[in-house]
Amino acid sequence: MRDDAGIEPSRTFPPLVTEGELEHLVQTVKDWATGHGLVVRPPPTVIAAEADPNNIAAVPAPVTLFPSGIARHAFRKGLAAQKAYNELYAAVSRSEEFLAQIVKEVIDGDDFVRDLWAVHQTKPLSLGLFRSDYMAHEDTSVFPPFQQLKQVEFNTIASSFGGLSVRTAQLHQFLSKTEYPLLRQSVPEGTLDLPQNKAIEGLAGGIEAAFHAYGAPQTGHRKCVIFLVQGDERNIWDQRHLEYQVAKTSPSIPVFRLAFADIMKYTSLAKTELRQLLYSSPRNPEKKFEAAVVYMRAGYGPGDYPNQQAWDARCHLERSHAIKCPTVLTQLAGTKKVQQVLATPRSSAGPSILSRFIKDDTPSAIELWNTFTNIYPMDTSEVGLVARKKALDPEQCQDFVLKPQREGGGNNIYGSAIPEYLKSINESHWGSYILMELIKPASVQNLILRNGRIEQGGVINELGVYGACLWNQNTGELLHNEEAGWLLRTKGDKSEEGGVAAGYGCMDSVSLTLTNVDIQEEAEARANQ
Repeated sequence: MRDDAGIEPSRTFPPLVTEGELEHLVQTVKDWATGHGLVVRPPPTVIAAEADPNNIAAVPAPVTLFPSGIARHAFRKGLAAQKAYNELYAAVSRSEEFLAQIVKEVIDGDDFVRDLWAVHQTKPLSLGLFRSDYMAHEDTSVFPPFQQLKQVEFNTIASSFGGLSVRTAQLHQFLSKTEYPLLRQSVPEGTLDLPQNKAIEGLAGGIEAAFHAYGAPQTGHRKCVIFLVQGDERNIWDQRHLEYQVAKTSPSIPVFRLAFADIMKYTSLAKTELRQLLYSSPRNPEKKFEAAVVYMRAGYGPGDYPNQQAWDARCHLERSHAIKCPTVLTQLAGTKKVQQVLATPRSSAGPSILSRFIKDDTPSAIELWNTFTNIYPMDTSEVGLVARKKALDPEQCQDFVLKPQREGGGNNIYGSAIPEYLKSINESHWGSYILMELIKPASVQNLILRNGRIEQGGVINELGVYGACLWNQNTGELLHNEEAGWLLRTKGDKSEEGGVAAGYGCMDSVSLTLTNVDIQEEAEARANQ
């Protein structure tokens, strides 16, 4: 079949492109990305700090030239599970008893978790802007085989790339209308099923819900939202897109960026029973605001706490009346140990641990169980000792990843590196890690534009689904619970880590593919109408 110009449309995706087409496509992507805020501050390996003393440079974020295929049924199930995940982690963060036990199990090898626990306090309202990350495991135990999403991790703090994920989806939608149809291996307009991504609106909507739930200010100052950030943030525009969305509201919501290191310099606690958090802008110190929401894009790792003053600042925030996103308890709920415990299968002896928060055999619980993979403790329990043997065995370790209680990418130990790593640390610290069975998604082809250069070859994808959840810490009432858009990150199939900010992965977007399972499900749906 040929189009009107006599050129045969591509039967494979992504299509093969000529050198001239690639050069044009790259320039188009660079221009679009710069024009629409799909950008990051350049790494020093691209533009040295002394060459940009005023910090004005921006470069396109690493991005694929084509969207990646995800099975329609898998994508939809990932989105459908998010509200149940929101509910689960809101419930976990409310259980101090449960989290105290988690902390106790990892504290010997993890000073950061110990120090976080030491500053936690509880306030009535909590906001979570979550992201559940998955890889598509191909289940060959049934016929026809189908892609099934398996959870890599659950993020409860600084769940990034909502802003850039929307821009990436928009980039690929633009290219599908303007560039792909003109390739020699044409991809006609309308061929690709590109779902809309509303992560900016969804995440900002959670912040707005918390801002309004906070109630009227009681200090005589106007309410505001604070974005708490790292001082040397490269991923600034990702955050800015959320700020700009919040600022669109009418009446407007004042939004301020505050570096984590400057908390004590520009905020104070009102001398009231509630201890409202007061913010003074460095531009106009006489003008104060009452912070209704503190959205944390910093404070998730030890690097943000170089001294006792930093811990005092976190305690200062935690004690305040502002709605935190997240509180310390919610941050601790996102540790890998919590993920491991929740994914522990129930035994004949009794119900699962998950059932403490969501009843077994309910639709929500079934959705969650379908996404769990095998995760083991590294403690001295019977199961933990079996996991230690697997981790130390040169052959068996190839199928696992060892994870500490950290966020931000670049922290995990994979496969053959696990035995030597374990031998390099005190055995008493092993219990602060978890051992996860590697999820092995199928490799596909794509082209990645990173720092002006093309990388071409096999890639694998990781789907993140955002959630926005606001709840009452005392009563458990959910005041806002929404699926809030999605993220697709892609990395070379030989890379182990996937973090974009950490330099491993790149931005991508979803092209829904129709599998036999999708066809069968749609036929069954029509038959039941």
